[in-house]
Amino acid sequence: MSQLTLTRRQFIGRTAALASLAWLQPPLTAAAKRTAVDQVTLGKTGIKLSRLGFGTGSNSGNVQRALGQEAFNKLIHYAYDQGITYFDAAMSYRTHEWIGAAIKGLPREKLFLQTKIGGVPEKPLEVIDKIRQTYDTDYMDTLLVHCTVKKDWDDERKRMMDAVSEAQSRKWVRARGVSCHSLPALDLAAKLDWVQVNLVRVNPQGAHIDTPAEDWTAKSDASHLPSVLTELKAMKEKGHGVIGMKMIGDGDFTQAEDREKAIRYAISLKELDAVVIGFKSTAEIDEAIQRMNRALAETA
Repeated sequence: MSQLTLTRRQFIGRTAALASLAWLQPPLTAAAKRTAVDQVTLGKTGIKLSRLGFGTGSNSGNVQRALGQEAFNKLIHYAYDQGITYFDAAMSYRTHEWIGAAIKGLPREKLFLQTKIGGVPEKPLEVIDKIRQTYDTDYMDTLLVHCTVKKDWDDERKRMMDAVSEAQSRKWVRARGVSCHSLPALDLAAKLDWVQVNLVRVNPQGAHIDTPAEDWTAKSDASHLPSVLTELKAMKEKGHGVIGMKMIGDGDFTQAEDREKAIRYAISLKELDAVVIGFKSTAEIDEAIQRMNRALAETA
């Protein structure tokens, strides 16, 4: 008999062996376990970032700067070692230099750096370039027009928007967007084609979220939440990238049950690509990751 010819007994034996191996393998259709530090895609931009981001604007950045540069550097590196690659800053936080120092030695291609510029500087393009140089990087991943409150903020911030677009054309910025602080501003952001990324205040308690008042300090509560959710859906329908902020109520959620409620709520919102939380300790990072991981596992 030819060596290439199998007997019936050999065929049955090999088939049984293959079947047993297949049984031991996990099904190809099994859903991958989701975690807080997964690399997710930001809307239609194609840009990847960790689902959980590290914010540096707690109490306008005072909390992070109070750590001192050395402790801040260690905290950034600790976050990165846990899988957090998204780091968020703004001119008003005065943390660009801090982040620039902290990310030295980390692989730039694995980082997602987001910054925000408020108002309209006299020479906005020069300001953008200065931030880029402060980070010692060729580009920022996202640059947002910061803290808009007017219903016509696209007129008010036109020079800033034009500068961001120019920076994007020069490849200094990968994606552009806005951080809104009122419902009128949020409504416009959801409609504008210029906007590619939205940073939105959202938590189930309604703390520090957008209200109808064109005032970022206006007091809010859970009654304002439905309107925010309406805008989130509109943004997602347009393919905008959407990041949730004020997850911990601007630091007001000192009770563990409030933080748990807020994180679970954020995970339940399919409109959010990622969330950002301001951290000041490794314990806070660990807690946020653990809470998000549990929530993600239970909503798989």
